[in-house]
Parts: sequence; C-alpha cells; structure tokens
Amino acid sequence: MKVALIGATGYVGSKILAEALARGHQVSAIVRKPEALDPGPSLIPYRADIHDVEELARLLSGHDVVIHAFNPGRGRTDSDIFEQHVQGHKAILHAVRKSGVRRFLAVGGAGSLKLESGEEYIDSADFPADFAAFKPGIRGTRELYYLLQNEPDLDWVFLAPSARLEPGTRTGKYRVGKDHLLIDDKGESRISLEDYAVAMIDEMEQPKHHRERFTVGY
Repeated sequence: MKVALIGATGYVGSKILAEALARGHQVSAIVRKPEALDPGPSLIPYRADIHDVEELARLLSGHDVVIHAFNPGRGRTDSDIFEQHVQGHKAILHAVRKSGVRRFLAVGGAGSLKLESGEEYIDSADFPADFAAFKPGIRGTRELYYLLQNEPDLDWVFLAPSARLEPGTRTGKYRVGKDHLLIDDKGESRISLEDYAVAMIDEMEQPKHHRERFTVGY
C-alpha cells in the first residue's frame, strides 16, 4: 500500500514506520526533519509544515491511507500545548479532505477511554499522579477523537492504546476493545509500542473498524 505517515520520526510514529516498512509497504514519511531518516526504495521522507494545508494536501494526494502520528511535543507541559495539538489536528484533517484520501488512521490516547464507572480515564481517580503534568497534551489527543466524531467525509479510525504505552517486545499479539480501558489479570493496562504498531498496520491492511474508536492492550 501507499502510506502517508505524518510524524514518522516520533515516539509512536517511528514504530509504525518500522512495522509498515517491514511488511513491504511504500511509505511517504512527512516530518519536520527528513534528514533524520534514510531514504530508500520504500521510504521517501518529506519536510512539511502541517499548518500549510495546501502543501500538505499535495503531499498526501495519491496515497491509499494517511496515518496521523503528529504530536507537537511529547512530554511538554507548557500552557499552550493543548492549543498546538488542536490546531495541528484541524490543519491535518483539512489537508486530508483536500487531498482526496478517504482512509484516515489516527494515533489516539488512552485518556478518552472509559472506565466501568463511565468516567473517562483522564478525569478519574485512577489516572496516574505522575501523568498529571502532561494532561494538557493528553487532552489535546482526546480532542482529536471529538473532532473525528463530527467529521462528515473521512473513513476514520482512532486507535487508543492502553494506559501504559512503552518500548518493549513485538509479540504480534494483543486484545481488542472498543471504548473501555483494557486491564489485564494483574490489574495493569499496557501494550508495547511495537505491538501497538502491529495493531495499527493490521487495521490498515485488513480494515475492521470504520468511523469509530477502538483500543488494544494485553
């Protein structure tokens, strides 16, 4: 498949890139610093400002799918990070619509997932105290889900990971959920970055979700 991957050098995007290339897909990597990537027969890096809608739409045009792994600054806690997320999401969605690509897969976050109580995880007492400083950025990712729910044209998916999304092992195995946080038999909610990437490319290759959120975990 011809894949346009926005944010291909990021924390999550780099793992999605590796998984897509390992499965033989042609990837256009849309990044701020293309020099960080080694171009090859299956990988073409492009420098782009995601706020330049016309240029981004031009780069996206002709692809089978767009994967949105944009993050304006993982781990940042400055006061305007939420707005940077939102403005970036809006610009990307505008560009995708203009490009004519209909299939849109988005890297989501666990913050918007629900607990059994019906609360969203980010607003619950279960949300880890060590994540509190990062709530503006996490809310920015949640806002993408809200934007997509009002998106009239795209065949979108918002893939939310489990609460702990960290480097680990690629097992190729994971459980699938819908709107609720997945918790294992040890009371943990986790998935490796590598297996999250597997789930993303699995959904790209064999679509099972349309205009909806789903989640993966162990």
